Amino acid sequence: MEGLLGLPALVLMALLGINGVKITSGGQSRLVERLGKYDRQLQPGLSFVLPVVEKVVSHESLKERVLDIPPQQCITRDNVAIEVDAVVYWQLLEHARAYYGVDDLQAAMVNLVLTQIRAEMGKLDLDQTFTTRSEVNEVLLKELDQATDPWGVKVTRVELRDIKPSKGVQQAMEQQMTAEREKRAAILRSEGEREAQVNEARGRAEALVLDARAKQEALLLEAEAQAKQQTLLAQARADVATRLAEALKTNPQAAEAMRLLLAGDWMAMGEQMAQAPGGSVLMVDPQSPAALLTALRDLQNGQS
Repeated sequence: MEGLLGLPALVLMALLGINGVKITSGGQSRLVERLGKYDRQLQPGLSFVLPVVEKVVSHESLKERVLDIPPQQCITRDNVAIEVDAVVYWQLLEHARAYYGVDDLQAAMVNLVLTQIRAEMGKLDLDQTFTTRSEVNEVLLKELDQATDPWGVKVTRVELRDIKPSKGVQQAMEQQMTAEREKRAAILRSEGEREAQVNEARGRAEALVLDARAKQEALLLEAEAQAKQQTLLAQARADVATRLAEALKTNPQAAEAMRLLLAGDWMAMGEQMAQAPGGSVLMVDPQSPAALLTALRDLQNGQS
């Protein structure tokens, strides 16, 4: 009989012992109260809690967590309504301070973030909310980290995710952007037309310069060619005259040969005399080739 009564006691003690064994995973934390008063924080691994006397009142993760902040209506400094939401990365460093310092940690953090966002957006104009987002993130991080320090929480990063103006403001911004694009397009078109006209005028001027330069070079070349031709003709005539004079002096029979060679020139001279103006007289000694040459030269000079 006594053995039967002792069996339930053993079973009860076994059940109580099993319930008193606690296994805490890495990155986790458990708070234990003894008789309603905070006693200790269980470390990762195997721990034992006295049944009935001790109780695990909180079990939280010590890893970094993400807090999604819902969209919040804000008013900028220039009285424009915008909607802002954010993401907060935070980590629980001191479990006991967080559990006993605030009733609902995540709700308190959400309200704190929303309050800080409204305060920061109220300091900025609408345009600044888009251009200074990184600066706002840094300010929010600093302020939230200081505000949550008494709760044993470390805020590691704050990111403003979306900033949406009201529909009316969005339409006005789109119209402004369209007007800016049209303005830039008009400026580009006018600059292109001006550049085309400048290039066309420059091309015409360069063509005229090249044409004038080509004509000038052609005239110079022609003048040089004529000068060379006259020089060569004068040299040839001088050489011929010199050789004839030397031949007449050195060879007595050269005069007779000269008369035969100039027989054709007599006929041509007759034609020239027929066409000569009235009063032209040619005085020449037929026996003298030198006199004949002189007479022909004088006749040609007189007609020219």
